[in-house]
Amino acid sequence: MAGCSVGPDFKRPAKPGETGYTPESLVPRTASAGVVDGGAAQTFDPGADIPGQWWELYRSSELNGLIDQALKANPDLDAAQASLRQANELLYAQQGSLFPTISANGQATHQKLNGATTGQPGLAQVFGVTTGSLNVAYSPDIWGGTRRSVEAQAAQAEFQRFQLEATYLTLTSNVVVAAVNLASLRAQIAATEENIRIQTDSLRVVQTQFNLGGAARSDVLQQQAALTATQALLPPLQKQLAQQRNQLMTLLGKPPTEDAGQGLKLSTLHLPEQLPLSLPSQLVEQRPDVRSAEAQLHTASANVGVAEAAQLPQFQISGLWGVASAGLGTFFVPGSGVWSLGLSLAQTLIDGGQLEHKKLAAAAAYDKAAAQYRSTVLSAFQDVANALRALQSDADTLKATVAAEQTAQASLNLAQQQYQLGAVNYLTLLSAQQQYQSALVNRVRAQGQRYADTAALFQALGGGWWNRNDVKPESKGKPGGVGGIVNVPPVQDIKPPRPGH
Repeated sequence: MAGCSVGPDFKRPAKPGETGYTPESLVPRTASAGVVDGGAAQTFDPGADIPGQWWELYRSSELNGLIDQALKANPDLDAAQASLRQANELLYAQQGSLFPTISANGQATHQKLNGATTGQPGLAQVFGVTTGSLNVAYSPDIWGGTRRSVEAQAAQAEFQRFQLEATYLTLTSNVVVAAVNLASLRAQIAATEENIRIQTDSLRVVQTQFNLGGAARSDVLQQQAALTATQALLPPLQKQLAQQRNQLMTLLGKPPTEDAGQGLKLSTLHLPEQLPLSLPSQLVEQRPDVRSAEAQLHTASANVGVAEAAQLPQFQISGLWGVASAGLGTFFVPGSGVWSLGLSLAQTLIDGGQLEHKKLAAAAAYDKAAAQYRSTVLSAFQDVANALRALQSDADTLKATVAAEQTAQASLNLAQQQYQLGAVNYLTLLSAQQQYQSALVNRVRAQGQRYADTAALFQALGGGWWNRNDVKPESKGKPGGVGGIVNVPPVQDIKPPRPGH
């Protein structure tokens, strides 16, 4: 009977047969740019493993410190650990249903009987009844419904396990991106302040030319307008910087009144140059969201067996052993023992189709979980493909913006010299200023984007959780047995495999 379990035996979905993420062959190496911070070429290494602490590839002690703070204080992680602990305890509770239930009962009464209640006023009698018993109840799992319930709860615990890993991955990735954005915004503010300095110097030159009669009043006004327009770019950047800092504090489990990451700069971050690239068949094993969806599919599969078992006859074995006497003094005398043993069977004959429709609903839930699993896998492939495209595009963009900045800076230097000599008009100088301003900010943004999209690739590939242990020991719990003495066997040993499976 131990091998008899109705319902489907869960089989893990087949691994994808794709060998890549793009319709054409992936370029193994990105372009490089002539800039120190973030300009190196990045090489993709197919099949390489992802380190558990992948953020250490940025070689920033301050970034590592921020990650450590987040892992210790972020409340989302505490909630995920508690959810896993709850799921494991529910699993152990469900495993307990495989064992008989033994309960102890005792009762003692001492009573005086008044004969007036029976028409004998002069009769008075005192008597007592003392009983004690052990009661045993056991439902043989003939159809495997209980084992399927344990299997479903084990899959639910597995779901929470990978939800925890997803929370770790999301948190660490968000901290890295927030740190990169902080460094990028600081660089953009510095670039804008540099543009303000250049335009202030130009305004001084134009004002001098106007005072000497070499420039028109309109030239001075245009330069003043250009300067104030650039100055107006600072408050929005400072606003973004403050909001990004507040987001980082939330990720670290701190209130906005505190501060961290003040020393983060793009120049203090190293762009990872060797990037692992997992095969699609590996990706479904590595992505926490895919593994969570698989666990939900397993739960739905086991619930089909639970619904099918509910339609079959249900057996119950019960027993009692104890003693009954007229008082404590005669409690252990021979002949005071009592016992009983019973077997009951229940089979639903007519229920208006409730059990059948519950089984069909469980089958529909399985189909839904299967579709959601396929959708999750497709989204995982999309995330990796998007990250790969972004990294290639980021490298090309940074290379182009560096070249544009160098050209714009040379043009601005030449225009400034020529304007002071009167060789060009003011519009030429103003145009050169605007081109350089745009090129400088674009280059800074392109640098930051490479760092951020590199983190997105590590997140899309699963983050290397298999190379570290994020589950706290107390979240695993410990299964108990009868009276907490006998341990329940592992869930995979509770249901022996059928022949051929």
